[in-house]
Amino acid sequence: MVLLRQAVGHTLRNARTNQSRTLRDVAREARVSLGYLSEVERGQKEASSELLNAICEALGLSLSSVMTGVTHELASRESAKLSVVDAA
Repeated sequence: MVLLRQAVGHTLRNARTNQSRTLRDVAREARVSLGYLSEVERGQKEASSELLNAICEALGLSLSSVMTGVTHELASRESAKLSVVDAA
């Protein structure tokens, strides 16, 4: 099953690591706890729209660009799942 919170977390983590930023740095700038941001990135927590916007701002990204990344992540996971089913 493809979960939205996992795609959001994966997209945020990729953005952060591509910027060579630490979890601590982004959490501080976004004004969220390090633990909570870690859970969001691991897809264990769903971020509210306010929190997601704060994280995007801390990363210097627009919410729309992050959502585009999420769309690509979801499409990639869905097509991989379909390929496995189709191959069987």
